[in-house]
Amino acid sequence: MRWFRFAVFISLVTVLQASLLLDIIAVTRLGIKPNLLLILLVFFAIYCNTTDAIITSFIIGFAADISIGSAMGSQTISFGLFGTALAYLHRVIAIKNYPYQSLAIFITALLAGTLAHFLALLKGQPPIPNIYTAILGTALYSAIVGPFLFLPTAWWMRIRTHRFSRH
Repeated sequence: MRWFRFAVFISLVTVLQASLLLDIIAVTRLGIKPNLLLILLVFFAIYCNTTDAIITSFIIGFAADISIGSAMGSQTISFGLFGTALAYLHRVIAIKNYPYQSLAIFITALLAGTLAHFLALLKGQPPIPNIYTAILGTALYSAIVGPFLFLPTAWWMRIRTHRFSRH
């Protein structure tokens, strides 16, 4: 793993996630936009070895907590837990095709979003109106956009995806 590239990349994506730039492609009425950090969580869980995937899951969760700006720790725990589970699952099931990657992003987004919401409620955060619509919409939007961001991410991180090999 190229950790300096990873740190720069996660910093840029965290700033992009927290900025108003993603509001351009958001579903305006509901405020639903793709979760780029969650897409990266699934990417690193699929394409890195298990140890690197676990470390990156917690780092990306911490970056998600920073980008949201509230309830510190809920995203770190949920991203770390489900990123670790996905990394171990990938050791058993190959997730290399776009439909499987989309499904992995969708399920991970639903589970991590729900767990982060419950953890935020346990910390005393006020409930967010229409949270389940937002979680479902974000999961669906991220699942559609996610696999198309895997190749540029692999190029930046210099990770071989072996997508175009003869095997």
